[in-house]
Amino acid sequence: MATVAPAPRPHLRIVARDPRRTRERILAAALREFSTKGLAGARVDRIARRARINKRMLYHYFGNKDGLFREIMRRKLEERVAWATAAPDAPGDTLVHWFKLACEDRDWVRLMEWEALAVGEGPLLSEAERRRAFHSGVTKLRAVQAKGLLPRHLDPRHLLLLMMGLTAFPLAFPQVTRLVTGLVPADPAFQRQWTKFLKRFARVFHPRVLTRGGAWP
Repeated sequence: MATVAPAPRPHLRIVARDPRRTRERILAAALREFSTKGLAGARVDRIARRARINKRMLYHYFGNKDGLFREIMRRKLEERVAWATAAPDAPGDTLVHWFKLACEDRDWVRLMEWEALAVGEGPLLSEAERRRAFHSGVTKLRAVQAKGLLPRHLDPRHLLLLMMGLTAFPLAFPQVTRLVTGLVPADPAFQRQWTKFLKRFARVFHPRVLTRGGAWP
């Protein structure tokens, strides 16, 4: 009687753990959860499910929900400091640069709205680091003023607030944008129109324009 050879065992592919990729998945899932529910409403179990990990692994890497938020904040601040450093000196080009980047990071805009609702004027997580990041933006605007591209009599802190408002407000309040313009911020037509407006608006603040009486260029 012939013997039957045993069937070959299937080859098992062993997938090595990649801590870096796991951390990135967790952070991406956390940013989406925070931007949707806010820090108070965010749930670790939902973040873990979205990242395809168990909660113990999340706690291992980040400690707790606040630790996750701090790491997201640290990375976002580094990213924004790099944006400010790389931004062109010409104010119109800077506004267009910031608006384009904000359009690509709507989750961050929504997260800041949630934080404003929850905290208001109270203390913030990572407040000292955030102050330093904004200070770098103010320093960059002072340098632009020194080059004669912005009026020196304008407070650079207020200029920074103005520029952030111009680039983030339409995204932060899409319902207002739609009511005023008839278009939603995600519409490429609105983004083209707002980009054109930002370029023209910035020219008004050029010192040479202001000395001519502030006429619209």
